Amino acid sequence: MNAKDFPRIPDSEFAARMANLKKEMEKQSIDLLVVYGNMLDPAHVRYLSDFSPLNESSAVVVPPEGDPILCTGQACHAWAKYKSRIKNIRILPEIGEVGGVEYEIKGLTTFSSLFEEIRSEYKIKRVGKVGTFIFPLVIYQQIKKIFPEAEVVEAEKILYNLRTTKSKNEISCMRKAAEILDEAFKEAVAGIQPGWTELDIQAEIEAGVLRGGAEDHALSWTPMIPSGRQNTQLCMNRNSLRKVKKGEIIDLQAGSLYEGYNAALCTPFVLGKIPEKIRKAVMVSYQVMESVAEKLRPGTTSQELNDAGRSILKKEGYLKYSPYGLVHSIGLLECELPWFPANGTLQVVEGMAVCIDVFFFGMEWGSFRLEDVFVVHKDGPEQLTKFNKTFIPRFYK
Repeated sequence: MNAKDFPRIPDSEFAARMANLKKEMEKQSIDLLVVYGNMLDPAHVRYLSDFSPLNESSAVVVPPEGDPILCTGQACHAWAKYKSRIKNIRILPEIGEVGGVEYEIKGLTTFSSLFEEIRSEYKIKRVGKVGTFIFPLVIYQQIKKIFPEAEVVEAEKILYNLRTTKSKNEISCMRKAAEILDEAFKEAVAGIQPGWTELDIQAEIEAGVLRGGAEDHALSWTPMIPSGRQNTQLCMNRNSLRKVKKGEIIDLQAGSLYEGYNAALCTPFVLGKIPEKIRKAVMVSYQVMESVAEKLRPGTTSQELNDAGRSILKKEGYLKYSPYGLVHSIGLLECELPWFPANGTLQVVEGMAVCIDVFFFGMEWGSFRLEDVFVVHKDGPEQLTKFNKTFIPRFYK
């Protein structure tokens, strides 16, 4: 592997992110921002620090002036020092391993002590907290204890607004994640045989992803390889020892994580002769994807995107099998805000990275997803994951 072929976000971009964040804090009169992340959603913390924890949680505390503070648990303190672009690092047991493991480490502190330190330097009237669905009570209670007169507000929208459009460096990382994923699918699909288990297929795809230079499978989205009528109807699943058979739907769904950025790819697959009902449904889903992609341009609304695909679904009789909008954002999470609902007014802007996610759910023979990653440029979309572009028309012809 040649290092120059593996892009990385430079330190200067992380510094610019923090500067932009502080400007937004000032606009909204937020004197202190507490950004929380865990293993389900470390995205905001990684966006600011390039650090994501293992087996623990994390946080970034941003005071009105001076350096931001990365907060890590005991087990990950050495990893944080090695990885983080934020150099002011504190070790706090409240975000350590959930089993409450005690480490004999110098420098342990608490959120109460950290907040006391900040209170001694700054007048804090308004505290923003980030991590709406995951923010822990133990940290919130200490905010209220140390800043009893301060207003505590939800501030997650600030970070999502900063993350909505991707920089050239971010797109380069996503493009690399997509290249790795395409190659992993190409190699895995060529080898699948009757009698393989769903876990066997997952292992092949994940091995290819890791060999290609990814750090892991997609974040917040475990690889799913459901097969047959019963398992593909689960929508979300853990893979099993079920052996795949000829003539049934096999739903290949996986992603790759590179430098914190995700690519996702979903491909419906059949061993042996393809039943006509499956062939037709897959080709309609591909037509839907192509139609939505054609509309993926700056200024197009969420409703216009969905209408482009839903009109085909309605015409072909598949609309009742499409349970959600056809487009969602992707970046530091496999599925992140903003979402593109069927009747939404959100407009596409240059620099957005999205998945066109065509999900056919609940048919008599099973369910499947067809999904690819696109980046919006001023003159139209760039398709990052390219495997389906050649595989689907050739395989289902």
